[in-house]
Amino acid sequence: MASKWDWSTGKGLLGMDDPVEVDAALERDERHAGAAVIGLALNCAPEVASPRIVRAIQVLDRSRRDYPFTAAAHVARLNGRLTPELYAALRAEGTGGFAGPAIGDALTFVAFRDLPPWFKWQMVRTAVVSRLSLRGRWF
Repeated sequence: MASKWDWSTGKGLLGMDDPVEVDAALERDERHAGAAVIGLALNCAPEVASPRIVRAIQVLDRSRRDYPFTAAAHVARLNGRLTPELYAALRAEGTGGFAGPAIGDALTFVAFRDLPPWFKWQMVRTAVVSRLSLRGRWF
């Protein structure tokens, strides 16, 4: 049986809803595996997408490494929460790398009370820096 996903062009992969197919694509190191991970984030529950996003962060090369972080940002936006594995992966990457926008989306779309301590600290730090920069004060 032929796959309904076009792995040669990436067409249709944003509609991905099959975690087993994404696992296989990551194993084969498919060129468009990052797009499939984003599709999984858009179409599946966080608990289904999260392990594949974390795996993609670990295995995709630098030129495709932004895709899983985009997927994590979508999970935060669509669900208002992340899984503990995603929080850990974002924290490990830090705010200066590919994870910066995804961390920003988590701080925006996840309720403060639901954030782990490191993320709460990032929210406070960001608010203080923003406030000081608005007043033109730097220490």
